[in-house]
Amino acid sequence: MNTKQKLFKLGAALIKWLSVFIVCFLILFPMYWIFMSSITPSGELFNSPIDYLPDHPTLESYIFLIQNVGLLSKVTNTIIIVGSTLIISTLFSIMAAYAFSRFKSRGISLAFAFIIATMLIPEVVTARPLYEFMQKVKLYDTYPGLILLYISSVIPFTVLILKNFVAEIPISLEEAAAIDGAAFMKRIFYVTLPLMKPAVATVCIINFVSCLNNFFTPLFYSNGIQVLSVAIVQLPLRDNMYSVPWDLVSAMGCVILLPIIVFVAVFEKQIMDGIMAGGVKA
Repeated sequence: MNTKQKLFKLGAALIKWLSVFIVCFLILFPMYWIFMSSITPSGELFNSPIDYLPDHPTLESYIFLIQNVGLLSKVTNTIIIVGSTLIISTLFSIMAAYAFSRFKSRGISLAFAFIIATMLIPEVVTARPLYEFMQKVKLYDTYPGLILLYISSVIPFTVLILKNFVAEIPISLEEAAAIDGAAFMKRIFYVTLPLMKPAVATVCIINFVSCLNNFFTPLFYSNGIQVLSVAIVQLPLRDNMYSVPWDLVSAMGCVILLPIIVFVAVFEKQIMDGIMAGGVKA
């Protein structure tokens, strides 16, 4: 290898790592600043020059959220609603995706097109009639009502992704299992479903983040049941009516970000497997 080739490889490596550093900085620095702001006393947030490390770190903001804002109850509500949504929507979406992929008829195609078409309708368009409907059927400001709304918002996307993934699984695998005597349900649970794990894990993570960040649904269709995404705009103003409590906003932001970071970190392998499986034509 001559000198020019070595310099070229060195330059390419430097550009690559410089690009990685810049991207990581742009992503991680805001998160670092939010966390630092959450443990900085409110009186020191606007010190000049800027302190990138707080002189007197404190957990006062988190304690205030627990004692005065009801943080634990909001976390509980979020776990109940988001957890139920993920479980129920995933089960129904797997069954729907299998049916839409394996069975062909005009009625099934129309049903699939109708489900996908609902993704094109903005939530604001259906808000007023849906609000009146939820009140009439006594589902407004209830756990079942919110769970149904969350499920209806994630099912179209989930069915679309899983249907395309099931279509890439050779039907010959199921036929071979049928020849060996496996019944219909056994073929689904022991042949198809294990192959769908990467896609299922991927849509679960995407839906988890989507539900956790859902702001419109709990704000519009609930009053007493509060979740984390809504709580961040309902923080009390401690000093005066014009002062934004940035320490509390930062602390609540960290609380919202933490489960997303943990969830993605735990299921990182499944995310990559799902992306690779969806990006490579079988």
